[in-house]
Amino acid sequence: MVRLGELTTLRVGGPARRHVIATTSDELVDAVRAADAADEPLLLVGGGSNLVVGDAGFDGTVVQVASRGITVHNVDYCGGAEITVEAGEPWDGVVDRAVSEGWIGVEALSGIPGSTGATPVQNVGAYGQEVSGTIASVRTWDRATGQIRTLAMADCRFGYRDSLFKRERHRGGPRFVVLQVSFQLVVADFSEPVKYAELARTLGVEIGERVPQAEVRSAVLKLRAGKGMVLDPADHDTWSAGSFFTNPILTSEEAAALPAEAPRYPAPDGLVKTSAAWLIDHAGFAKGYGLPGPASLSTKHTLALTNRGEASAEDVLEVARQVREGVEKTYGVRLVPEPELINCAL
Repeated sequence: MVRLGELTTLRVGGPARRHVIATTSDELVDAVRAADAADEPLLLVGGGSNLVVGDAGFDGTVVQVASRGITVHNVDYCGGAEITVEAGEPWDGVVDRAVSEGWIGVEALSGIPGSTGATPVQNVGAYGQEVSGTIASVRTWDRATGQIRTLAMADCRFGYRDSLFKRERHRGGPRFVVLQVSFQLVVADFSEPVKYAELARTLGVEIGERVPQAEVRSAVLKLRAGKGMVLDPADHDTWSAGSFFTNPILTSEEAAALPAEAPRYPAPDGLVKTSAAWLIDHAGFAKGYGLPGPASLSTKHTLALTNRGEASAEDVLEVARQVREGVEKTYGVRLVPEPELINCAL
């Protein structure tokens, strides 16, 4: 019997009643159909980088998405690069391939752990890029209708760390099972314009400048490693689910109530985004908060909750509760967890 802690980057979580490894899209569909036919709870696991599973485990079928493959359909300077990636393909390998081939649009998403099939669900983003900027379509299994369904980018309803795939539910789990993701990437000698101030400083350029993609990838990997966000089995700061809280999106009135020095960035619909890491740090939760306990904030980055080696899911969640309650008490902002919580709650 497999423990979910063995399949997740946070390394917590109890046993799965049933564990199936799907190495192709057909096997993935068959496994999901079998679980639904048996009326069993279903949990899909790719790279396990965005999951917190409770200590009781999962009383149902866990399908490990292990399909692999990158198919290149077309590459030219006019039409760009059109590629289709299997859901289980490790995401950073896709970015590495794109950078080496001169396909731009995902270079700032280097070092993000997990599988390609998970990227549209969260609309993963970092350093000024979001994966929705390059997605052309997503091929899925629709559990509600029992059919293969391909959704164009415009139908995916992408938002900040959000999508149709995250919101639509069926039988307590996701309605849409991602099978393949198709990307449309620009073919060029230089990266997209650098949009993120920290990345621009690291590269030694101004915001809006373009540099070779390999330089962007190298700089992003360096920045992420410095924050414990590149997986390393020997470094407990990387035993995490990445950023545990999303950056809050506030009304202009809510943002005005924050201290003058709090970061503020424009968001769609007249809203304002602020920094969860800043709120956590200034509410009194410094890097390493929780040590020497079995779970703590990362010693490199206040936004990551980490397993110091022997933590339970409840240990991690208790630190998360303290942080969330402290930020809300100090600033009136309630932080929202970014990872999916399975059989556990804050």
